Amino acid sequence: MTLISPAELARHYLDADWVVLDCRFDLLQPAAGRSAWVASHIPQARYADLDRDLAQAPGTVTGRHPLPNIDQLAANLSRWGIGAETRVVAYDDAGASIAGRLWWLLRWVGHKQVAVLDGGWSAWLAAGLPTDQSEAAAASAPRVLKPGQMPVCSVEDLEAGLMNGALGLVDVRTPERFAGEAEPIDPVAGHIPGAVNLPLGGNLDASGAFLPSAELAKRFRQALAGRSPESTVVMCGSGVSACQTLVAMEHAGLGGAALYTGSWSGWISDPARPVGRL
Repeated sequence: MTLISPAELARHYLDADWVVLDCRFDLLQPAAGRSAWVASHIPQARYADLDRDLAQAPGTVTGRHPLPNIDQLAANLSRWGIGAETRVVAYDDAGASIAGRLWWLLRWVGHKQVAVLDGGWSAWLAAGLPTDQSEAAAASAPRVLKPGQMPVCSVEDLEAGLMNGALGLVDVRTPERFAGEAEPIDPVAGHIPGAVNLPLGGNLDASGAFLPSAELAKRFRQALAGRSPESTVVMCGSGVSACQTLVAMEHAGLGGAALYTGSWSGWISDPARPVGRL
């Protein structure tokens, strides 16, 4: 699974072997996502907090959202009732930029039965489907995770790959942030020299749903310019929203690209690294 429609989810969201996770989150107002979930959510949906559940506390060189500790992630999956055979659906209200991170994390630990709700929360509401304010009953599904099932790229491998041409780098941030004209979050503006800018918003249509797979494939092939997904690295500000593009690439039949988990915030942790501006 990669994407699921609101209509398909509506047929299954109450099934015992399905778990829905609400991933709404605002980087500038971290408490807003949970507040939105408390106010209204898909019935039985549990809340997954980006800072608390989908990342661990940042270090000095990790970037803002390093991957969660594997024991922490295992505890989260157990708390959410996600067993080895559970079908998981993630949604947000930000074009899958947070839900994509949960999708990627589950795939990273070997859980393949996970999908992103196409169009997210707004598509669910637009379809007139039920909402609720109650909290799902506590659950437990202990399991063993197998991290490493999705490719990641370290900063050392990225630097070497960019230098010798073995890797291509796609930066999915907005054009203004890529150009260095604006930087609302990180202390340094600009981009990694050699990166290609492919803003993640271009993966979606006007309603916020993902473009058809053929259109996405055309978009990515143009950006990769003959390079294979396997020799491509995707980045963003902190390794979170880049996962939305990895979802889109998978949907387009072009899976295999690596995530630079530190992304821009990790790159600029070393002032000696070069910074490009347009």
